Amino acid sequence: MASEDIAKLAETLAKTQVAGGQLSFKGKSLKLNTAEDAKDVIKEIEEFDGLEALRLEGNTVGVEAARVIAKALEKKSELKRCHWSDMFTGRLRSEIPPALISLGEGLITAGAQLVELDLSDNAFGPDGVRGFEALLKSSACFTLHELKLNNCGMGIGGGKILAAALTECHRKSSVQGKPLALKVFVAGRNRLENDGATALAEAFGIIGTLEEVHMPQNGINHPGVTALAQAFAINPLLRVINLNDNTFTEKGAVAMAKTLKTLRQVEVINFGDCLVRSKGAVAIADAVRGGLPKLKELNLSFCEIKRDAALSVAEAMVDKAELEKLDLNGNTLGEEGCEQLQEVLDGFSMARVLASLSDDEGEDDEDEDEEEEGEEEEEEDEEDEEEDEEEEEEEEEEPQKGEQEEEPTTPSRKILDPDSGTDTSDPEVVVSAFLKVSSVFKDEATVRTAVQDAVDALMKKAFSSSSFNSNTFLTRLLIHMGLLKSEDKVKAIANLYGPLMALNHMVQQDYFPKALAPLLLAFMTKPNGALESCSFARHNLLQTLYKV
Repeated sequence: MASEDIAKLAETLAKTQVAGGQLSFKGKSLKLNTAEDAKDVIKEIEEFDGLEALRLEGNTVGVEAARVIAKALEKKSELKRCHWSDMFTGRLRSEIPPALISLGEGLITAGAQLVELDLSDNAFGPDGVRGFEALLKSSACFTLHELKLNNCGMGIGGGKILAAALTECHRKSSVQGKPLALKVFVAGRNRLENDGATALAEAFGIIGTLEEVHMPQNGINHPGVTALAQAFAINPLLRVINLNDNTFTEKGAVAMAKTLKTLRQVEVINFGDCLVRSKGAVAIADAVRGGLPKLKELNLSFCEIKRDAALSVAEAMVDKAELEKLDLNGNTLGEEGCEQLQEVLDGFSMARVLASLSDDEGEDDEDEDEEEEGEEEEEEDEEDEEEDEEEEEEEEEEPQKGEQEEEPTTPSRKILDPDSGTDTSDPEVVVSAFLKVSSVFKDEATVRTAVQDAVDALMKKAFSSSSFNSNTFLTRLLIHMGLLKSEDKVKAIANLYGPLMALNHMVQQDYFPKALAPLLLAFMTKPNGALESCSFARHNLLQTLYKV
């Protein structure tokens, strides 16, 4: 490290926040690669008496730096809170597990008794969970109250490892007479899906002390939702349940409603964008009407709820004296339904709690047809799940069989057929085909391989064509991904995870024109909310592009 860099680091450290047993390097953008780089940080840690909280967010810590920081932590037995989110920016995924292992070993050696561990926004994937698995199983976490792992890309495998570690922590701590009493669990945006959620549900049922559970945007469908509902019923102290942007359907909503009837401490329920539909909403309304005396907020926005069901939800609020917000925006109430909803709440002198209805989808007259269609789609989803399980057991290598998602809006398996007649001379057509193929990407071997094979077949043919304009293709792709503005009205795709993972594969292939890499890299490094919500996939692609 150059002398001017060291001087800058020293100046930054001089501004370090020190208060109430907390040492904070938050947001300092420190690049700690070597032991020398971390020298001043270590000095601060060593000289801090009574260190109870260490904030390392917004920096980047390498393997060697983590090792020497861990050594300094070995003497900090009073450390209780580790705020270590967004701590590996720009690191190779392979660097993160050994760094976490070192830090965990330092805490274990110190005899620390953690109360809070926050590793959110670190794109470590399933392997990264192995990095702090030993820490979670150790006595350092027997006292853990808050575990925050938001946006870490754990996937199904990571979720299972995490669930097993928490279960083991509870078992070992129980032997010592002080069972793990975890209160807050945060794991949004981790692609846990049904299997990961079900594994964690089993751990939650064993722990039984949860007060807050935040698991939004995890691709969980009704089997996983049902498993969580059963686990929540064994956690009577639950105050906050946030499962936003998963897919309940009626079955999941009914299972969750059954659990809500047994809980008395719940204050916040966030089932927004969860497709609970009308029958599910009525079941939840019935649960609210019969209990939840402390309810402060209920979010059922964007759930395909019709007018009568929404009115049932509103009517259930009649005795909720502590209610602060009821969100039913983005459903299908129609203008008259919105007015009736406001009138119902007005009758309770509760009109103030109703959130905006500005995104209402308008009234849908085909009530019965849609409900029946939804039920049929659910049955088909269950059959698909059973087929997938049988295929895994038989270990059949038929990529197409695993492609169908469990949600009603799943793209057709036919889009994975590279010989489906796609006009590979037209960049716009190729972009459309690429996005359709990549949209079904999942972190499962069969699905991943099928998507990559389809991408290879499509793009190899396109790029090898003399009439194909590669620059136009990339420009149009960036527009459809919402990363580049266009004069023509193009609706950006909602989820960039699949396309980013497909791009990461494509740019590594011989057929990919390496001249396109700088342009793609430029847009991947620009600030963008959609990219930030897929930090794991973005990180992988950036690392690949730097090597191209």
